[in-house]
Amino acid sequence: MDIIALLAATPPIEWLASALGVGTVYFLIRQNIWAWPIGIAMVALYAWIFFDAKLYSDFGLQIFFIILQAYGWWFWLAHRDKADAASKAPIQTLSLRARLLWLLAGLAATYGIGTAMATYTDAALPYWDALTTSFSVVAQILLARKYLENWIFWIGVDVFAVGIYFYKGLTVTSGLYIIFLGMAIWGLVTWLRDENFVKARRGG
Repeated sequence: MDIIALLAATPPIEWLASALGVGTVYFLIRQNIWAWPIGIAMVALYAWIFFDAKLYSDFGLQIFFIILQAYGWWFWLAHRDKADAASKAPIQTLSLRARLLWLLAGLAATYGIGTAMATYTDAALPYWDALTTSFSVVAQILLARKYLENWIFWIGVDVFAVGIYFYKGLTVTSGLYIIFLGMAIWGLVTWLRDENFVKARRGG
């Protein structure tokens, strides 16, 4: 089946979820609070898509993401300067030790989830699916708390996700993750250049 036929066969729900996904990441890059309600709608749609594709790790991830989206919405609002309506929660960075711990946590979760899915379900690509699931959780937690390193983890997730979703015939979603990869790189650069972040790094 050629790419045109694959695109034509893509169900409307996948197109809508993909469009919401692009909008979510765009607003996250801009540090705009609208990212979170749009993100909740996106992950709800993807929960259905991934369940239908038997990507059960990703299905479970979307359910967890709804909770994290709500938490991120609260955290970004709660950590603004209450006296300034235009203010934003500050960008944070992890210590080297914390980066290593998050990396190890993601690898451990990948092994555990992948083994469970391979043993007890008919999941497709259980370990690769578990890899993107585990590190998506890591990245989303860091994003909700506005740690710069979230973008680095998202870049890694997006690289693997492109191949997984294309292999499973989710052509539009695979293309979406190519866009997400570019946007994650854009997000990292944009946050590094944030005026308040640069000032904080310089000590004033």
